[in-house]
Amino acid sequence: MTAVVPAKPAVRPANPNFSSGPCAKRPGWTPDALSGALLGRSHRAKPGKAKLKEVIDRHRALLGIPEDYRIGIVPASDTGAMEMVLWSMLGARGVDVLAWETFGKTWASDIRKELKLTDVRYMDAAYGHLPDLAAADWSRDVVFTWNGTTSGVRVPDGDWIADDRDGLAICDATSAVFAMDLPWQKLDVVTWSWQKVLGGEAAHGMLVISPKAAERLKTYSPAWPVPKIFRMTKGAELIEGIWEGDTINTPSMLAVEDVIDALKWAEDIGGTKALIAKSEASLAVVAEWVARSDWASFLPVVENTRSCTSVCLTITAPWFTALSAEAQTKAAKRLVALLDAEGVGFDLGSYRDAPPGIRIWTGATVETADVAALLPWLDWAAATVAAEVAG
Repeated sequence: MTAVVPAKPAVRPANPNFSSGPCAKRPGWTPDALSGALLGRSHRAKPGKAKLKEVIDRHRALLGIPEDYRIGIVPASDTGAMEMVLWSMLGARGVDVLAWETFGKTWASDIRKELKLTDVRYMDAAYGHLPDLAAADWSRDVVFTWNGTTSGVRVPDGDWIADDRDGLAICDATSAVFAMDLPWQKLDVVTWSWQKVLGGEAAHGMLVISPKAAERLKTYSPAWPVPKIFRMTKGAELIEGIWEGDTINTPSMLAVEDVIDALKWAEDIGGTKALIAKSEASLAVVAEWVARSDWASFLPVVENTRSCTSVCLTITAPWFTALSAEAQTKAAKRLVALLDAEGVGFDLGSYRDAPPGIRIWTGATVETADVAALLPWLDWAAATVAAEVAG
């Protein structure tokens, strides 16, 4: 029997940008937001340093980062920030790596294959699941992502992180910061990028280190050469300028102006609590829809591990599960292509290493009303593909 394709929904998202990075700009953004950018001047000049320090100070105030934690702007986005940490701090003691999606697995690979550390315990889980968090040994350094951008699985809280840990808690939090409540005192290293929840432009990373992590940098020298762009110490002392806006390499002052605008917007709408509430509201809308859906399910199995930023869905309809793996991939791509062609949802495909499905970015710059408007279009696209498969 031929499947019936419903009529196209009447309502379209006002902003169809649901990419997980670079993410949608904040509501109301126009290029005029960049009019105050310090162009044609050195970032090391007094006005340039003042702009960079403003980014650091606004982050500290909005996120409630402890005063004795250092905050730096570093090159190469979240990836650059994490690589700086791995190359500069690891090797002093054993390492536990927790991985349940692509980026956690990337850090594990770098630790083993590039740094060639041997005292490494790799605790992984399939897409949709968390590893056993209680198995982490806090006498060792522990490396993990707070939110799995490619799996849609987040840690539910920080209760599993020991307060009396001897090792460092090293957290890649790029799609969690500003959308999830991070327990800063339980984290020694945190990295993220402007392009995620703030909708800023790419290529710049943020790095936060605790006093314990700072001490590691001052007292430990890795056995391998550390590239200049990763170096945070000179001799046995920290390069303090990094934490005051004197960046390691040349930043884009356009991107700096853009993130200042995003930070001011965050302040204006009520700060981090308001940003978290926006993301959680969008997740709730998707959850209500999934509960009614006869073809889509959350990839994360446990409810309190479902991300409120990178919402990952699988296709569970019989017409889809009966297909071969290759045909499932093609069908999922066709569904996403239909949404793109209609101009109602861009960049909605699951990550290339994840199971075929849909990923909706619901960070704070995405309006919940747009998420709600997208969902009927998902139903339409799925029904269209089902009809095509039925022939």
